[in-house]
Amino acid sequence: MNNSKGLLLIIAVLLIACESDEYTSSPSPLDRDLTQLLESRSQDEGLSFFVLPNETDYASIPQDPLNPITREKVILGQLLVHETATGGNSKMPNTRHTYACATCHPSASGFSAGIRQGIGEGGIGFGFAGEGRLAMDESTMPRDSIDVQPIKPPTLLNVAYQEVALWNGALGAQGINAPYVQQNATIVPENLFGFQGLETQGIAGQKAHRLKIDAEFVEEFGYKSYFDAAFPSTPIDERYGPVNAALAIAAFNRTILTNQAPWQEWLRGNTNALSEDQKKGAMVFFDKGKCFECHTGPALKSNEFHAWGFLDFIPAETIIFSGRRKSFNIPTQRGRGEFTGREQDNYKFKVPTLYNLKMNKFYGHGGSITSIRAVVEYKNAGVKQNADVPDAQIASQFGTLNLTDEEITNLVDFLENGLYDPNVARYAPDSVLSGNCIPNNDPQSRIDLGCD
Repeated sequence: MNNSKGLLLIIAVLLIACESDEYTSSPSPLDRDLTQLLESRSQDEGLSFFVLPNETDYASIPQDPLNPITREKVILGQLLVHETATGGNSKMPNTRHTYACATCHPSASGFSAGIRQGIGEGGIGFGFAGEGRLAMDESTMPRDSIDVQPIKPPTLLNVAYQEVALWNGALGAQGINAPYVQQNATIVPENLFGFQGLETQGIAGQKAHRLKIDAEFVEEFGYKSYFDAAFPSTPIDERYGPVNAALAIAAFNRTILTNQAPWQEWLRGNTNALSEDQKKGAMVFFDKGKCFECHTGPALKSNEFHAWGFLDFIPAETIIFSGRRKSFNIPTQRGRGEFTGREQDNYKFKVPTLYNLKMNKFYGHGGSITSIRAVVEYKNAGVKQNADVPDAQIASQFGTLNLTDEEITNLVDFLENGLYDPNVARYAPDSVLSGNCIPNNDPQSRIDLGCD
């Protein structure tokens, strides 16, 4: 009897060992090929070149030297991004305290708007993932009073890996923007503060999107102790205002990292995190597909701008106004060139991160393509949507990939699933100090979100 028990124990140990070996199996030839390829794409840093830090490892997260990340700033910033009580400068009395930064950047749609255009004040509803937001009826709120974005809101995911903000990079005074700050001083005065893009966006965004974060807000909604903890060195008469609010918001936004995606797990040594087809897709990404030439580093993005010939918003399909459409006082149609004034920058837009793309259904600065596969096929075919974009401006990779159907399928699998962090909802708070519904607080959103 004892011998039988001993034999069973040995068998159990062997089975556990086999299961463990299966999980930590040796790299396959495909794993080794992909590793070798990445070594050549990593600026001599190896796989670590592509690894995102933990969101609490502040020292490893890129940050503005004028705004070092602290735990207290991140806590405050997370609340302010989602706090609908910040919507205090509304044009209409009945829309006051119904919107926030997260209205156009909800976690449910990957921190980008769930619709082609973001709608702040003047929007109603949320749906399941932000896709149900609509503009108020014109009899309730005039169209020219609605805070509707003239360009697709970029995601907040991995924004730490950018010096400048907006599709045209107009916000931010450091790095690549430094030569253009003075010439745009009257248009983008917020750049004169000298911060990087995220901090500047936090300042300019409060005015542009009718937010009110001041001493009165801080007192009314109980945020005084949070500002005190985040900015203990700031004089009291300057502590509770929009600049510090912006710095806290930016500090939080820098921590929104997709470090739980399967690709990140694979980079950290779990060879089973990606399927074989996804590994093949990664091979295409970093080789024949030429994706890595623009999308690189931990966030698979860059501070570069490129023209891909995408359309702007189509008036018949969107809430749009006549004339040249502006974002933060700068027209959007010609991209980077609108800010730099250089003809060679016209129609070039900022390279976005490629993580969690499947949480949103609109791609390109104008949301003119509605599936990830269609984006890959578009770039592979090389037939531009926007006839106004000169051929000389178009990115060199456009239409020169010659990918097969199988390569496209594997690449799309990698983009959709290998780069998908399933747990970005961890960055949204359960509640805010006002007790308001988040990320929207209008009557229909309250119903959609289960707040009523």
